[in-house]
Order: sequence, then structure tokens, then C-alpha cells
Amino acid sequence: MTVSRLRDIPGIGVDRVGDAADAAADPEFLRLENLDTDVRPPAAALAATRAAVDADDANSYLPFQGHRGLLEATAAHVGRLSGRSYDPDTECVSVAGGLNGILNTLLATVEPGEEVVLCDPIYAGLVNRVRLAGGVPRFVPCEATPQGWVVDPERLAGAVGPRTAAVLMMGPAMPTGLVLDTSHWTALAGALDRHDAWLVYDAAMERIRFDSRPPDHPARVPGLAARTITVGSASKELRLIGWRVGWVAGPAEIMRDIRLVGLTNVVCQVGIAQEAVAAALAAPDADADVAAATGIWRERCELILEQLAGLPVVRPHGGWSLLLDTRPLGLTPADLSRRLFDRAKVAATPMDGWGPSGAHYLRLVFANEPVDRLADLSTRFHHALA
Repeated sequence: MTVSRLRDIPGIGVDRVGDAADAAADPEFLRLENLDTDVRPPAAALAATRAAVDADDANSYLPFQGHRGLLEATAAHVGRLSGRSYDPDTECVSVAGGLNGILNTLLATVEPGEEVVLCDPIYAGLVNRVRLAGGVPRFVPCEATPQGWVVDPERLAGAVGPRTAAVLMMGPAMPTGLVLDTSHWTALAGALDRHDAWLVYDAAMERIRFDSRPPDHPARVPGLAARTITVGSASKELRLIGWRVGWVAGPAEIMRDIRLVGLTNVVCQVGIAQEAVAAALAAPDADADVAAATGIWRERCELILEQLAGLPVVRPHGGWSLLLDTRPLGLTPADLSRRLFDRAKVAATPMDGWGPSGAHYLRLVFANEPVDRLADLSTRFHHALA
């Protein structure tokens, strides 16, 4: 019998569609199902990785909390974007990828039965980790408008109550591309203070914005720095997916507990990857590198929106993916996914389990296919819907 902590965790669906596309082994398939990217990682990261392969100190569990160079680079990175300095010794820890950091943070901040506020739709991996930690997801609906996704700041703040342990926000969010700004953080500040709750900020995509603006980091809002725990990742902005390195930064008192959870959970992160991430974060052209990659993803996104004009697609404001509402088509997301796979050689994932409203949407990832391969997407959809 399934243990109770797994009974409400359905999986994420991406694995099933991705495995089927892998098994087809057909280069004509458009891979729009998984959050991969073909955009190369920073050159500095690749060079540092090659050098680390021959370094003895990279082949060790120690130091458990991350190499000093990585901690200094991540503390400086988060500090620069948040406007707050972080001590690499007491306020920052390295983790084995962003989602490892999310789980460690939830295990350190959420008592079983307490609520965690999330936007809806949202990445199933975040929802599942809330449940795995014993928390109860409380969803705040986002609205799909002709201009993109929006969520009302006051409605977001109103979801925080006496049972709230944390608010878990991501911006741009997966899979919607919703961007949160100072109005949302300002509205949350008072509610978090009244109910003594944490803000867990998933910063994995914070610089992948299509408006060319810098991130609106919540720790810049008065009163929020002492309640904000930032969880970052090298996988998205730096395209270092296989390196499995992330970081958590926050007030020293809670970081002690997050550090203890890390020692009890995954223990440490990939040794040969740490200096690579440090090099990528600290490179003089780091922001320009992320901006150049974002320009590529934005071009692909615009092409998909153009190809699917007339279909119920919601514009993202950043990130790697967009959603299509299948209800006006008279189909379920699973139906449309099967039609696209069988008739049009397009792999795309239904959003079942990605928040209550996820069951209405199909996700298209635009990070892993170049524009020349996306040019016939309209024709493929026509075949699938015929």
C-alpha cells in the first residue's frame, strides 16, 4: 500500500510524454514537453568543469555546505539582486539543484498540516514537495488575460492566514510565465508579518523576463528581507541542467535549520560542478549572457504565438513555456497531447496536477527547439485538430 505522504502526489506527466518521445527516436518530433534547452551554457562554466574533472578536491563530499568559491559567488549574486548583503558562512548554502533547495527549505519551515500558499497554475514539482513535507497547498488563482497571466496582489495577501507557514512564489513562474513585482511583495509583507510566515522565493528564472527589466526581488521591500528565503538554481538561467547545483540564501537563524536538513537529505552537491557555477555567476558578462539567452527564448516564444494565433494560447511574460487552454477546443489536455503526438509528431505535456486549474491546459516548452523547426507548428496543429 502507498504510504500516506505519497497518496496525493500524482507525478508531473512530463516523464511519460518524454519517455514516449524518446522511444519514438524520430528526429521529426518537436520536443516541446520537457524543460530542457539547447542554448549552450556559459563558456566560463564549461571551462571550469573540464578543469575540475582532474581536481582531487572536486571528488569529495567536503565541504558539505558547498565550496567556498561557490558560496561567495551565490551570496554575492543574491545580494546584488536583492539589495541586501548575505554572509556566505551563515546565510547561504549550496544544494543539489533548486528543487532540492525548495524541499530542504519546506522541511525546515513547515509543520505537518500547515498551509503553503502558491499561485495556480504552478509547477507540480513545487506542489508535490509541499505535500511531501506534510504541508497543505493553498492555491490563489491566476487569471489568463489577452495580455498574459495576472494575479491580484490583495487576493494573494488575503490567502495568508493563521495556518500559513510559508508563501512559495516563483517569478517568472512555471509553467505560465507569470511575473510578480513589487506590488505583490508589498501586499504580502504585512500579511506575512501578522501571521509570522516565511516567503520562499523560487528565483530559478528571475532574470528570464521578456520585458528586459531586472528582477523584482522581494527582499528589496521594507520588512520582507528578514522573512525571505531565496532558492536559486543554475539549471535555467545558466543552462547548467545536468550540473545539479542550486543555492539557498536567507536569515542566519533559519539557514541553520535548512543546513541541517541538507545534511540529513542529499548531503552535498556535485563536486565537479561547483566551481563551474561559481564562475558563471561571477563572470563579468553574466547578466549579458542571461540576456542573450533570454532573447533566443523570447524569439521562439513569439514565433509559437504567431503560429498558433487564433488558438487559446496565453502569452507568458518570461520563462521557458506557455499554456494553451484546451476547453474552447472541446478537448482535454490529455486528448490534445495524444493527437499532437500521434498525428503531428509534437510532444507536449498535459498539466494535470499543476494546481487545480492545470487540468485545463497543455504546456508548450519553447526553450529546446530552434525557430526553423518551429516554423510548421501551425500546420502540425491543423493536422492534430482536423
